[in-house]
Amino acid sequence: MQPTQPLAGHTPGSQRNVLRGAIFIMATSSIGPAFLTQTSLFTEKYLASFAFAILISLLIDIGAQLNIWRVITVANLRGQDVANRVLPGIGHLISAFIVLGGIAFNIGNIGGAGLAMNVIFGIPPILGSLIAAVLIIAIFMLRNAKRIMDGLMQLFGLVMLCMIGYAMLQSNPPLQDVLLRSIQPDDPLILLLPIVTLVGGTVGGYISFSGGHRLVEAGITGVENVGVVTRAAVTGILTTGVVRICLFLAALGVVSQGLTLDPSNPAASVFAHAMGTVGYKVFGVVLLAASLSSVIGAAYTSVSFMYSLHPSIRTHNQRVVIVFIACSTLIYSLVGQPVKVLVVAGALNALVLPLALGCILWAAKKPSIVGKDYQHPHWMLAFGVLAIVATAVGVGLSFNSLLQFWQS
Repeated sequence: MQPTQPLAGHTPGSQRNVLRGAIFIMATSSIGPAFLTQTSLFTEKYLASFAFAILISLLIDIGAQLNIWRVITVANLRGQDVANRVLPGIGHLISAFIVLGGIAFNIGNIGGAGLAMNVIFGIPPILGSLIAAVLIIAIFMLRNAKRIMDGLMQLFGLVMLCMIGYAMLQSNPPLQDVLLRSIQPDDPLILLLPIVTLVGGTVGGYISFSGGHRLVEAGITGVENVGVVTRAAVTGILTTGVVRICLFLAALGVVSQGLTLDPSNPAASVFAHAMGTVGYKVFGVVLLAASLSSVIGAAYTSVSFMYSLHPSIRTHNQRVVIVFIACSTLIYSLVGQPVKVLVVAGALNALVLPLALGCILWAAKKPSIVGKDYQHPHWMLAFGVLAIVATAVGVGLSFNSLLQFWQS
């Protein structure tokens, strides 16, 4: 049920802004450079049948997010603290994976911002990444940084949605075929890996906790706010889903015309084919919004997982976020994107969702954590188990190829 009045310290407007910020920090954090590339490549490979993978992954994502957001807000604890209550020490392990993955992803996100600056303004990517990092660091140096962050995440999300939606309309996708294949794909079994990949990319690692941690920090917690939190979690996933569907339809409209995507930059080719010469610049704007929002989301959420290590991290969290972003930028500027390290860090981060979500589901049935007045729905537990199985299968399928990649 929705509270009849705003929480202490919140006006109705500020509470709505925090809720929207939580929704968009989750949604835009998952829409990074990898999201754009991944969706374009999968669309070219699986064509209209990819709609089935998107639909199934969306249902699993909603189940995972609902479990995580509800439990951590009802318990008024961050994800790592819930895990430590379930099994002492496991929360610190999860935090280590998330921080490692957050740095790895942020190196890629900073690289994406540099590429976007190159596309839009023609400046060298390294210089573009430095400019982007300085702008983000400047935001976190302000006293009301979190309020500005909430607003920026909403702005970035709307920019991406509008521009990708316009590209979709211009590409004229075969909608009837998409509707049919979304429930009758050509071969459901070959879509297992894309489904697992989409789930991991949308709610894996830090992403699944980003919005929930923002609500905990803002004090939107307790049983009385379960309804608000539930709607926010579902809205966040649906926002991500709408953006992915629009990009999928834009790419499908392009490849259905017999055009091929550039394997070195498939997402850029979607915009170029759909919108002509201006499409490449539009792609640059979308990539910049995706990269900047992912940098902010990864840094903010990764640092929130470090709070339990020492009280001073929480006290000086904005400074720690700045150091986090600066380190990622420095690594990218000096080393570039160390492929093996990034791939392995990403694979380790894939372990986070089944491990962390398992702790969340266990905690959901422990009154000592969520309180005696809270009853967690059984159907939601079932969705959570499905998300664990899907991501665990993905980790298992990728382990051998990861080992071969590291040894190559």
